Amino acid sequence: MTAFSFACTGVRADRYAAGPTLVFRLRVTAADNAHVHALALRCQIRIEPARRGYEPAEADGLADLFGERSRWGSTLQPVQFAQVSVMVPSFTGEIEADLVVPCTYDMEIAATRYLTALTDGEVPLLMLFSGTAFTGAGGFQVEPVPWDREAAFRMPVTTWREMVEQHFPGCGWIRLPRDTMDALLAYRSRHALPSWEATLKALLDAGGAAEPPRSDPFRALTATTGRTDP
Repeated sequence: MTAFSFACTGVRADRYAAGPTLVFRLRVTAADNAHVHALALRCQIRIEPARRGYEPAEADGLADLFGERSRWGSTLQPVQFAQVSVMVPSFTGEIEADLVVPCTYDMEIAATRYLTALTDGEVPLLMLFSGTAFTGAGGFQVEPVPWDREAAFRMPVTTWREMVEQHFPGCGWIRLPRDTMDALLAYRSRHALPSWEATLKALLDAGGAAEPPRSDPFRALTATTGRTDP
């Protein structure tokens, strides 16, 4: 069997993608300068939060995911980031290829919440590879890519922030159930509010009162939605 090794040499935000997208640069090496007709590669990317330190502000932002810092010895477990596939074309010995990873800014996703909490530094990633290789110098044979192939990479936090700013400049994103959206829309229409920002600000101001009346729309809204699971 052909021995393969993998390395990630860089990452960039794809400024021309329709949605938030990171492009990782992979280097694939086939031992003994072997000829590979094609490589159908699968890659699972995990965040390994235990491999970096955290500032106090970052620790506060990660409390929903990992709990208090005193518990991190047992709670700081890997977080699934992405699972993607790529077809690597024919090469002999070594080749570099782009691994395109669509991302989300959905704050219900653990990886997004983790990345949003970081203010600086690098994100420790582990790439786990598998797939099928079509090899052979004088013929054609099919080989599996062993499941133990992996590569570590540290992605700059600035790259993630650049990607987010390209698609959501100065903004955040919240996914809400349809009944909650209907309640927000009714509240906005009832009070003739000009924007969603003004609608949420009015609700927050109402929620800051000492004890809102039972008929208060903010009470009705929160009673309907409740608190979501972390």
